[in-house]
Amino acid sequence: MAASLAVSPDFDDAPAVGAGLSEGRKLTIFLVMTVGQFMALLDIQIVAASMNAIQAGLSAAADEIDWLQTAYLMAEIVMIPLSAYLAQALSTRWMFVASAALFTVSSLMCGAAWDLPSMLVFRVLQGFVGGAMIPLVFATGFSFFDGPKRAMVTSILGVISTLSPTLGPAVGGWITDTIGWRWLFFINILPGAAVTIALVSLGPFDKARPAMLARIDWLHAAALALFLGGLQYVLEEGPRHQWFQDRGIATVAWLSAVGAAVFVERCLFSASPLVSLAPFRRRGFAAAGVMSFITGVGLYTAVYLTPAFLARVRGYTSYDIGTTTFISGVFMTASAPVAAWLATKIDMRIVMGIGLILFGASFWMVSGVTSQWGFWQLFWMQAVRGAGVLFCMVPSVSMALNNLPDAELKGASGLNNLMRNLGGALGIALVNTGLQHYFAWHLQQLAEGLGRAPQDAMAAAAGLAARLAQSLPHPDQAPAAARAAIGQLVAREALTGAFQDVFRLCALAFFAALVALPFCKGGSMMPDQEHLHH
Repeated sequence: MAASLAVSPDFDDAPAVGAGLSEGRKLTIFLVMTVGQFMALLDIQIVAASMNAIQAGLSAAADEIDWLQTAYLMAEIVMIPLSAYLAQALSTRWMFVASAALFTVSSLMCGAAWDLPSMLVFRVLQGFVGGAMIPLVFATGFSFFDGPKRAMVTSILGVISTLSPTLGPAVGGWITDTIGWRWLFFINILPGAAVTIALVSLGPFDKARPAMLARIDWLHAAALALFLGGLQYVLEEGPRHQWFQDRGIATVAWLSAVGAAVFVERCLFSASPLVSLAPFRRRGFAAAGVMSFITGVGLYTAVYLTPAFLARVRGYTSYDIGTTTFISGVFMTASAPVAAWLATKIDMRIVMGIGLILFGASFWMVSGVTSQWGFWQLFWMQAVRGAGVLFCMVPSVSMALNNLPDAELKGASGLNNLMRNLGGALGIALVNTGLQHYFAWHLQQLAEGLGRAPQDAMAAAAGLAARLAQSLPHPDQAPAAARAAIGQLVAREALTGAFQDVFRLCALAFFAALVALPFCKGGSMMPDQEHLHH
């Protein structure tokens, strides 16, 4: 067990990441890496917004095209905790260069895919290497900068992490409508190549330990892939297949549980674990991981629910959704410097508390949504939520990574990002399940209501049929058209009621999450000199 609870001896005498570099060069390296992070995050949402166009272009079945997202997310979540070990073996610079280069190549191949199987192969590669860039940027930012600069680094990364899914639907819809779905992938080529070339030319900023590649615990790697890949599949596909009522979902869940047991055993007893649990020996990191999980739930469910409402209830296109929800991105960006400044001045638990209250308030504000709500009705909810995201993101990341020794930063960043992603995956799975449950309940209530006043319902249907008969080319079709229109109206109102209930439950969950704050480590983001680069 000692191997997992201590930092690997390979890094005890390693120099601090970025030692000897000028502040300008550090900033340049960091900003170049954020471009890679933005690409990896944006790619998820711009593809999700254009699934129908890709399905038609690849001649794929409706029940097959969902694998386009599931495969990417499964590969990404496996790489996130694995990236620390590989970055230590190859160096952060070359690991990021390899990830950016392979992301660029896989994007090119996705755009050139000739059928669904070929697309899935390239999509898995794209998700796997994309997952490496996200935690490495966080770890590098915290290695390069201290104090107030760390707070601003966290704000920048928080804006990127939240702005990319917010912009995704609009960008994806515009690209697909204007130049075709293949350009959803081709647009990654130029920035991907630029990131690769720039990092190569900027030179090294930490040391590689290639001997670690000869000591890879392959059982640990297999268990990691089975555990996290299976868990992501269950969370992604479970709501669509009635969870464990589906034999496939139940089988994958069982395999994931076996993988989890082996994964933990290898973390604790392997001579060279791929994932170190050392950060969890710090109570502050463990508590911050819980807050990152909660932040992930709020971030991803909010980003998912509002576009889902606009698409399923209002019938908006991807572009219309993007132009309606962009306001949250504006307030995210505006609140970033405020959140960063507060994190250096007051206890980060207070900043996190403000964020949780804003998150809960934003969900509560929309719990009275009607089927007629649009941009202006959703404006203030999105403004409050946009501000709340950064007030949660900055302290949750900072409480996890602040004052950690450089040797633990990469692994801790991977674990913290993993917690946020798992929170998002679980949150989306739960709200989808909730929407299905409450939709069925509201549909039953409305049907019973119509049944209690059958004469009124028949009179309304007859009046609608009479009006439709005047505009239809075949008046005898009016009664059937009237029944269909009433059915659509009832379904729309039932779905609206389901969104109301889910929004309300999300609000209550975030208010309840405030009770976890006292268990987090207190203090501001100003550096603790006793732990700096220990």
